[in-house]
Amino acid sequence: MSNTLDFSKIYAHPLIFGNDLKKITQAHYRIEIKKGEYILREGQTAQDYIILESGIVQSFVYDYKGNKITTDFFCKNEIIVQELSLFNHLPSAESIVALTDCIAWKIDFKEFQKLYHSLPGYAEWGRLFMTQKLFQIKKRSLEMITLPAKERYLQFLKDKPQVIQSVPLRQIASYLGITHTSLSRIRKEVSL
Repeated sequence: MSNTLDFSKIYAHPLIFGNDLKKITQAHYRIEIKKGEYILREGQTAQDYIILESGIVQSFVYDYKGNKITTDFFCKNEIIVQELSLFNHLPSAESIVALTDCIAWKIDFKEFQKLYHSLPGYAEWGRLFMTQKLFQIKKRSLEMITLPAKERYLQFLKDKPQVIQSVPLRQIASYLGITHTSLSRIRKEVSL
């Protein structure tokens, strides 16, 4: 099957090129994920990470009251990984499910480790990726505290416009930390 994902964009790093990029690309294999199919369930231990070529994926948890809370949405060219589970070999607190039919590229943890330890550029890319993830998490955490709901929604529109068209509003509302009713009101205000 042909590879339509541009791995050079995913693994963009000055130390990754030529034969190293080829080795990294060849370590991935193409998978199809059907809408509603779980990539990872709460309690399972992650064994791989996935790069999304097409489709939308949601990660979520259940809060102490049993409410389903969206923790993230993943779209084209994004890496789907449950870091705590994968790198610490612990059961995941999150579930990850396809919201649409998806095409993705998977790399198993053992293969990732082999490349990480043999290709300096891949190791540097990995450190940069994890640093960026840390910054994203911190930014989101601060925005949830400091921005009003309308501003969080507008930021979400800017960051993930494709999700708005394809995902039920209740899931977006839970991600933004607001009620479905509040999100409907905000959407009306924004469209005026």
